[in-house]
Amino acid sequence: MPQATPRSSLPGARPSALLLAGAFVTGMFLFVHGGCGGGDGDECRDATHCRYDNGAPAEGKEWACEENRCVQHPAQQPPPDAGTDAGTPDAGVPDSGTPDAGRPDAGTPDSGTPDAGRPDSGPSTVSVQILAFNDFHGQLEEPGGQILAGVAPDGGPVRVNAGGVTYFARHIAAMRATNPNTVVVAAGDLIGGSPLLSGLFHDEPTIEAMNLIGLDLVAVGNHEFDEGSTELLRMQSGGCHPVDGCQDGDGFSGAKFKFLAANVATDVDRTLFPRYDVREFEGVKVAFIGMTLEATPGSVIPSGVEGLTFKDEVQTVNALVPELRQQGIEAIIVVVHQGGIATPGSLVNDCKGSAADGLIAGAIVGLVKGLNDAVDVVVSGHTHQAYNCVIDGKIVTSASSMGQLVTDIDLTLSKATRDVVTARANNVIVTRDVQEVGAVKELVTRYQELVTPLANRVIGWVAQTLRNQSDSLGQSALGLVIADSQLEATKPANLGGAQVAFMNPGGVRASIDQGEVTYGEAFSTQPFNNSLITMTLTGAQIEEVLELQWRPSGATLMLLPSAGFTYSFSASAPAGNRVDPASIRINGVTVDPAANYRVTANNYIASGSDGFSVFTEGTNRLTGVMDIDAMEAYLKARSSAANPLPAPALNRVTRLP
Repeated sequence: MPQATPRSSLPGARPSALLLAGAFVTGMFLFVHGGCGGGDGDECRDATHCRYDNGAPAEGKEWACEENRCVQHPAQQPPPDAGTDAGTPDAGVPDSGTPDAGRPDAGTPDSGTPDAGRPDSGPSTVSVQILAFNDFHGQLEEPGGQILAGVAPDGGPVRVNAGGVTYFARHIAAMRATNPNTVVVAAGDLIGGSPLLSGLFHDEPTIEAMNLIGLDLVAVGNHEFDEGSTELLRMQSGGCHPVDGCQDGDGFSGAKFKFLAANVATDVDRTLFPRYDVREFEGVKVAFIGMTLEATPGSVIPSGVEGLTFKDEVQTVNALVPELRQQGIEAIIVVVHQGGIATPGSLVNDCKGSAADGLIAGAIVGLVKGLNDAVDVVVSGHTHQAYNCVIDGKIVTSASSMGQLVTDIDLTLSKATRDVVTARANNVIVTRDVQEVGAVKELVTRYQELVTPLANRVIGWVAQTLRNQSDSLGQSALGLVIADSQLEATKPANLGGAQVAFMNPGGVRASIDQGEVTYGEAFSTQPFNNSLITMTLTGAQIEEVLELQWRPSGATLMLLPSAGFTYSFSASAPAGNRVDPASIRINGVTVDPAANYRVTANNYIASGSDGFSVFTEGTNRLTGVMDIDAMEAYLKARSSAANPLPAPALNRVTRLP
């Protein structure tokens, strides 16, 4: 029977010539690996290792690992199509399930990790451990903020510093050492929206770090598509960036782990990556289905998902269950980039929320309840929440974000029925009281040395801390400054002639501290390399944009307007009529519904993302500078050490009764 209670707790708890090659040939995308292997004869663990290190075999051949050497044999008749056009074997072909011999030495498990001892399961069962995380977002260095670890005797919160990939690696290694039958999985957004240290290098550092750590499987998330599917395929197969090359001075061999995309279709019966992966432990097979949220196109620029179809998550999984059972698989794990919402202030292993039953709310709940009962565990993400639940008889977990937690899921499988007998989960805080993993530390240090001169360059000064947190009207000091910088960059007639700019709140990722502002800090606030688009909208269309801030679901997504743009709204008014048209002003002049205005937005929302579809109706579109360049120019022009930029007043939006 699944248990959501923790088993234990922690105290305080370019120059390379290798390029991505790809073309559709008779409907099949050939997935070419740019790894460092040299062909037959390389040392290996299994066929998967050969495939990852040496790429696709010769036509009509398949890889095999014999006596630790990679060899090719004539291919056997393939099994039924697993729906992948990645050029890799059927996603249902089992791996050996053994840990990667090249992973960091686990060393002695730290005393702060869960108890290594497990009861003897006997000959009739097998113990399997799944280590899961989500929404890493290329956070190689120690993230800001703390994790709520408990409650003090006086009732106050106990918070601890958590995260940092070198510590994350040690926790993973120590937990792996407790069970040879371990699989490490991630529920999407491993990359994308990353800090400068990873983002500047197109997230290659994060892929390389995860190779060292021993990540096995990752479900694609929406941010995996930030630079498009071709770039995502390069993350898997390797090769230098087609424009920037390999900026770190050596090649890029790609991920040694597998991306999974069960519901991301490139054709009727083809998916971008394999739909699932099967691991076998002591004769018992376990299937891992990986996918992202169906609504991914709404949160990615259109070019990022061009040619792809995102299918319903529940239907995708339920259609796979019979196929998996035909392979003798009863233990099924779903790794999905979709999540829930917990009550603020919840501990990492709580499941508290605003749902009628007192449990977490959000899209993951309905998703889980719609899944076939054959599914045993759902590893989720996307919402950056921490929770540990049992929903509809299934373990449902999420490990916050940025590598601050690892979910330890322990399964006992019956060798007779091949199904899960018991399951329990525990969210473990990635504390920094453990020894860093040397190989990972060396990798991070190397990239820090490369990026530091750029990151530490001072580009401005601010008089107060510019926070990214919004007030009750959706305004944030930093968001308004970003909008102002975008208006300034596109105001000249030859650069767009903008009269107003709008910034999406979800694109403001971090605050800027008082004092000097470095390029690295500015990049961290908006790490997506969005370009600015200036377009013509009528006054009526501007009003419509504002009305779209209130969603049929009851949620709100308030845009951040540039200086000189003001309006008022009534939250109690009917949807579609909440903004007072007479209150919409630009520099004090009421906007005329029939007049034309030049409006700037980043390419993300300018393409209709986040539900702001009216922006796609804009005419005379002109593409401008990148958002980070606009921010740098604004700070340089508007601030100095003697006269730092003041925080703007949060008075551009007014609430009416």
